[in-house]
Amino acid sequence: MGIGDPDYVYYCDDALVRIQKAREAGNPYDLLITDLYFDADHRPQQLSGGVALVDAARAAQPELKILVFSAEGRVGVIDALFNQHYIDGFVRKGRGDATELKVAIGQVDGSERYLPPFYLRAMRHENLHNFSEYDIRIITLMAEGMRQKDIPAYLREHRIRPSGLSSLEKRLNQIREALSCTNNEQLVAYCKEKGLV
Repeated sequence: MGIGDPDYVYYCDDALVRIQKAREAGNPYDLLITDLYFDADHRPQQLSGGVALVDAARAAQPELKILVFSAEGRVGVIDALFNQHYIDGFVRKGRGDATELKVAIGQVDGSERYLPPFYLRAMRHENLHNFSEYDIRIITLMAEGMRQKDIPAYLREHRIRPSGLSSLEKRLNQIREALSCTNNEQLVAYCKEKGLV
């Protein structure tokens, strides 16, 4: 692809040090490509994985383009990478990933975000319900084992509105209906599978 002077490191801490030193030397990197998950070994690390590296790299060099190359397939996790960690592209490891990686690098280099096809298809399906922070909070509480009837007290205690049981039940009914879930257990399982909680 005509990319000059690529670097490769095995550890997130080492990647961050190189990014910082290159920027200080006036020769910053153009692109960081990272996985999300790494097996731990004998060498202790400050940065626990790809998400921590993304955040640290973005803080060290805000204009750095960041592409995640991972086997992760949960839409909620990928959505968070784009909307909370501000990555520029995502490529899922698998058949044809080398070709897709070239396309992604080209788009990101041209200052466009690269959204993989499987993610776009899933997002079209996911948009049957647009999860709010409130939705995620109540589903997370249920996933942690809190009973539905106990959630209103938690919401009142944390000044989260609406906090009434009737409002909570209506909201859960709307979400279940939109996602064709018959009960809260199915809803929680669905949200876990999608990486929303």
